[in-house]
Amino acid sequence: MARGRPVYEYTEAEDKSMRLGFLLIAAGLLSLLGLGCCWLRPALQERGGGGPANCTVLAVRQLGERFACTFSCGAACRGTARYPCLQVLVRTSRSPSPALLHEDERQLRTNPKCSYIPPCARDDQENSENVTYKQKYWKEKVGSQPFTCYFNQHLRPDDVMLRRTHDETVLLHCFLWPLVTFLVGVLIVVLTICAKSLAVRAEAIKKKKHL
Repeated sequence: MARGRPVYEYTEAEDKSMRLGFLLIAAGLLSLLGLGCCWLRPALQERGGGGPANCTVLAVRQLGERFACTFSCGAACRGTARYPCLQVLVRTSRSPSPALLHEDERQLRTNPKCSYIPPCARDDQENSENVTYKQKYWKEKVGSQPFTCYFNQHLRPDDVMLRRTHDETVLLHCFLWPLVTFLVGVLIVVLTICAKSLAVRAEAIKKKKHL
């Protein structure tokens, strides 16, 4: 009968190293999949349908309607206050139709009817003063000066953003860190296998010398 090759088992430390490597590989793949479905794909779709444009203020106005916001005054202290709705209408270089300006995508989702949500204070008057200050800023300091804004003509053609949340840096980090985790896991597994293979060869050479 032909002699089979001897079976070499991994030591406890090597086994733990392999498990860690496979765990990092799985975590990296799952992170890439989750971020791709929940973050990267919507962000890329949003960026693909629009881009930067030059905006010019057409009108700045306060509506009579007030909206509720939640303030915090301690660990167990929360309440509701109200703030007036400020609308900043702009004209973009890519569309002749007026559009409503928003601070960013988060503010747009929170209150799509207004252009600004002030930091929520307990006093309604303080909230009103913050909105009035922002109104003066757009009327007096910005005025008719053009500025950069961002829009998505396919998703929301009537809204533009002053800042874009899904910029290149965010997209890079969303892709980079899961990829680094995956590569580190692969490196740990490969190095462990290589170290075990070298140890087995060294042991085999040592046995041949003693024969």
